[in-house]
Amino acid sequence: MGDALGAITGRVPPPSRRMREAAALLPALLAGAGVFLVVAGLFSYFGPGPETSPSPAGPSPTSAPFTLPPIATGSPSAGASQGDGAVATRLVIAGLNIDLPVVASGPNERYPLCDAAEYLTVDRTYAYPGAPQPTYVYAHARVGMFGALLDASKVNDGASLIGLWVELYSADNQRHVYEITRVIRHVPNSATFLTEVSTATTDQLWMQTSEGHADTSSKLQVVAMPVGVVAAASPADAHPTAAGKVCPDAPLCTASDQTGCRVR
Repeated sequence: MGDALGAITGRVPPPSRRMREAAALLPALLAGAGVFLVVAGLFSYFGPGPETSPSPAGPSPTSAPFTLPPIATGSPSAGASQGDGAVATRLVIAGLNIDLPVVASGPNERYPLCDAAEYLTVDRTYAYPGAPQPTYVYAHARVGMFGALLDASKVNDGASLIGLWVELYSADNQRHVYEITRVIRHVPNSATFLTEVSTATTDQLWMQTSEGHADTSSKLQVVAMPVGVVAAASPADAHPTAAGKVCPDAPLCTASDQTGCRVR
């Protein structure tokens, strides 16, 4: 699925910046509306691994990200269900300089898009933050996409990622905040790849990228749990105009109904 991230250094911001970000988000959180598989080979195309250019050093394991105590769990926000279209639209990890539109994976997708994250649809659509099911997004491990997640995972098994906040905007103009709690490396590309995701019945955010270049390479999964919902996101913030693009190195299409590939 992909490798995605724009000019990303892979480093956690200095403490002064983290404090400013936390201070800016805290009032909104306190004013918010409450907190808050499959078949073998299915993910074989989820993107080549990182680019061949030198990778930046991962975030320092000693650089603690900003955090807040968990907010009391409440009901999912209005509209956060499969029936009313409140799908994820934008993903931001300020601590890693990640800011990506979230779009649906294309029908008969041969290769994931660049400059975007995509949400997964298999037996159902995994794209409804706040609903009692996981949201699952994937992107290439490239600069400007999820490359910083992969870089950080290589340092002390991704310890610096634990506690980072992820903001996931939805189509109903809400900003859902998650906190990274798990980093799962070297996940085999097998039929049991998404077993845990497909059986989960609580609000969770799963992010995935590839760990290598081969179609069959292992995957990195980063799991985040809900912290709260900020219900005051503006339409402009929740609906980015960017929608991803076919990667310049994507394979050529071999059928007229394929997506994510280059047309001859």
